[in-house]
Amino acid sequence: MGTSKPGSELEQVGEIKFGQVGIANLRVKELDMARLRSELSQKVEAAPQLFSRAPLVIDLSHLPSLPSREATTALLKMIHECGLLPVGLAYGTRDNEELAQQLDLPLLAKFRASFERDHSQNDAAPPSRAKSESAPAAKPRGSEAETAQPAVGLYSDKPVRSGQQLYARHGDLVIANLVGNGAEVIADGSIHVYGALRGRALAGAQGDEKARIFCQEFHAELVSIAGIYRVIEDIPTELRGKPVQAWLENDKLLLGTLA
Repeated sequence: MGTSKPGSELEQVGEIKFGQVGIANLRVKELDMARLRSELSQKVEAAPQLFSRAPLVIDLSHLPSLPSREATTALLKMIHECGLLPVGLAYGTRDNEELAQQLDLPLLAKFRASFERDHSQNDAAPPSRAKSESAPAAKPRGSEAETAQPAVGLYSDKPVRSGQQLYARHGDLVIANLVGNGAEVIADGSIHVYGALRGRALAGAQGDEKARIFCQEFHAELVSIAGIYRVIEDIPTELRGKPVQAWLENDKLLLGTLA
């Protein structure tokens, strides 16, 4: 297996996306243990509030062939040593099912459809960087800002406190109050917070790339739309505390002030 030179820009061998109920999914695209250890350690160190002891589902479907039981055991051990908690395997093929049984791990097939769609879209031109790359903030064009959204799936006028989680299935989440530090709000559609947004906000949890996040006072630890995320370290300081919206454009998560 090759090694990268210091300072060189290579496509990451592991790509993390966030899905339903905040569980992260690690797509292993190359079984280069040294590089993967380095990438995961850097992520945990850069954003411990997000990644430290985070539950992680491992997707092996993008490898040329399925690893052996021994190689997968070593991979899981390495991931755990980096500070993450592997909880199962993704992608429901027969071989994966047998491997999961050998490792006494659950097989979480709910990630399969979105990953198959992603894989077919990327075959012709693989991205040069992982989807967690920070994108420059920009304001949406008027027509994009008025994109129709799903019906309200859940409404709450109470604050979402640290350690609490709200999840709106099949629609938008509307919160007429604040979201505190350490709280998590999730929606299959868009998220609207008519107060301060701290904690984590994950919109488009089932892969809706048209979902958006709106808030009146932006202090979020993490925002994610359809699995593409940005953490507080990636967020421009001039947007903090301001009315902000987040949306996807050209496979990047963008942030801009609300007019």
